[in-house]
Amino acid sequence: MSVIGEVQKNNTEKFVVEAKEYKGKNFVDVRIYYLDKESNDWKPTKKGITLTKYTYEPLLKLITEAYQKIQ
Repeated sequence: MSVIGEVQKNNTEKFVVEAKEYKGKNFVDVRIYYLDKESNDWKPTKKGITLTKYTYEPLLKLITEAYQKIQ
């Protein structure tokens, strides 16, 4: 597991992008983490998306197109 980067969503949540390997296959994982008030640690939620090399590029293209439309 390798964290590529993080983007703060608000004071208690952030997006974390990771490169992962599972059973010999590589994935890109984008997940929302929350700040646990008791431990003050960042913890992953179930909210997120895991992409394979086959789904990453088509989804990135669609996200780019959507972004261009809102500019």
